[in-house]
Amino acid sequence: MEEKNIIELKNITKTYEDGFTAVGDFNLEVKRGEFVTFLGPSGCGKTTTLRMIAGFDLPSSGEILLNGKDISNIPPYERPINTVFQRYALFPHMNIYDNIAFGLKQKKVEKETIRKKVKKMLELVDLEGFENRSVSTLSGGQQQRVAIARALVNEPEILLLDEPLGALDLKMRQEMQLELKSMHDRLGITFIYVTHDQEEALTMSDKIVVMNEGRIQQIGTPEDIYNEPHNAFVADFIGESNIFNGIMTGSLKARFCGGVFDCVDDVPEGTQITAVVRPEDVEITAPEKGQIRGRVIGVIFKGMHYETTVQCGRYEVVAKSTKTQKVGDTVGLCVEPDGIHIMIAEDNTNVFTVDMNRNHRLEYNGNVLDTSLTKIIKGSHRNENKELIDENGEIIDPDKIKIIAAIKPMDITMTDDVDADDVLLTGTISSLIYKGDHYSYVLQTDLGQDFIVDDEDLWNMGDLVGLIIPVDKMKFTVKK
Repeated sequence: MEEKNIIELKNITKTYEDGFTAVGDFNLEVKRGEFVTFLGPSGCGKTTTLRMIAGFDLPSSGEILLNGKDISNIPPYERPINTVFQRYALFPHMNIYDNIAFGLKQKKVEKETIRKKVKKMLELVDLEGFENRSVSTLSGGQQQRVAIARALVNEPEILLLDEPLGALDLKMRQEMQLELKSMHDRLGITFIYVTHDQEEALTMSDKIVVMNEGRIQQIGTPEDIYNEPHNAFVADFIGESNIFNGIMTGSLKARFCGGVFDCVDDVPEGTQITAVVRPEDVEITAPEKGQIRGRVIGVIFKGMHYETTVQCGRYEVVAKSTKTQKVGDTVGLCVEPDGIHIMIAEDNTNVFTVDMNRNHRLEYNGNVLDTSLTKIIKGSHRNENKELIDENGEIIDPDKIKIIAAIKPMDITMTDDVDADDVLLTGTISSLIYKGDHYSYVLQTDLGQDFIVDDEDLWNMGDLVGLIIPVDKMKFTVKK
C-alpha cells in the first residue's frame, strides 16, 4: 500500500512588498513519518518555506495541503504542527517541568494527564529527575532537548526544526544529530528540518531538498544527492567535488581536465557536459601510469587522510588519499569510470577563471580586460591610489578572490589571423557538429581548456584559429 502524503506544497511562491521573491514555484510532497531536510546556503528561502508550513508567513500564491486539505490561511495555533527554533525560546522564569507543560496548560489539559505526558517526554529526551531545575542552569544541548520535549508533548503530526543545532559546538552538534535521528525513528512522526550544514542533512535525512535562490535544485535521498547531483550547484554544495567543463568525445568517453576518460553515463558525442569527480575517487599514481599528470601544489593532513591538490595545466584537482605526497612532485591521476558523474550542461556557456593582477585589473592569458571591477565586486570602490577597496574599507587581496567569466558560444568570433590585436587566445578545432543553421565547434585552446564556438562558416578539423572574445559580452561572478 502506497504511503500517503501528510503535507504537500503546490506552486508555492512568497514575494514581499519590495518585489523580492524569497521562494518561487516550490513543489514538494512529504510522506507521513519522513525526515525531510531543507538544505541550502543562507538566504536561499528554506526558513521562509518552513515558516509558511508553520503558518507564521502566508504564501503569496500556491497551496499548502495537510492530509489533502488546504491550510494556507489557517493560523499557526490551529495547525497540528510545532516548531523548534535555533534559539529554543524557553521561558527563563520557569523550571523544566513548567516549560514542557506550558502548551498543555494553555489547552487546559487535566493535571494528571499533564504529569504523565511530561514524565514521558523527560524520559524521551533523557532528562528524568531534572523537572525542578531552572533552564538557565542547563547546557546548550540540554536546553535544546527541553525545547524539543516542549514541542513533542503536544503530539504534533509534524515537527519543524529551524537550524536547532546551530548554537551548539561541533562535538555536541554531532551527538545531537544522532539523538534527533534516533528520536525520529522511535516516534515515527514527520520531521521537517532546516540547515545549511551538509553533514547534518546527509546524516539524518530520508529526503533532502536542496535549495538555492528560492528554488528547488534537487530532491532525493542522501545517496542520490551525493552521488548523482543534477547540476553543478548541487555537486559543489554537497560535499567536496572536482567540477570540470568538458565534452563527450565518443561513446562513454568524455574529455575534461586535459584528458579523455571512460565513463558510465551514455551521453551523445559532441554534448557539452559538466563532469563531477569526488576527491576520494581520484587515485594518485606514478606519472607514467596516470590518465593525466600534474604537479603537487598543496598537501593538507586531515586526520583520516591527506588532501592533495594537483595542478594539471590550468586545472586544479583535489584528491583524498591515505598516502602523503611532496609539494613539487609530478604525479599521475586516474579516475575509474564509475567515479565520474556526467551531467549535460544546462547551456553551452563557456566558463573560465580570470585573474586579478596586483594593479587590481582583470587579466586573461596575459591580456588586460578593459572592464570595471567596481561594477563586478559589489560595494567596492577605488581610492586615490587606484587600489580596489572592499565594503569594509580594506584593500582587496587578489589572492583571496576568484572571478569567473562566462560567455556564450555565439558571442565568440573565430579568425585565421591568430596574431591580431583583438585575439584573446588561440585554439585548434578538434570537433565540429552541424546544428541545422550553424556549426558548433570545440576548440582545444593554448591554455588547455576547451571552448565551444558557434559559427555559420565551415572550418576544417585541425585548423588553428584565433578567438576574439569581447569583454562586453562576458558575465562575471565573484567567489571569495
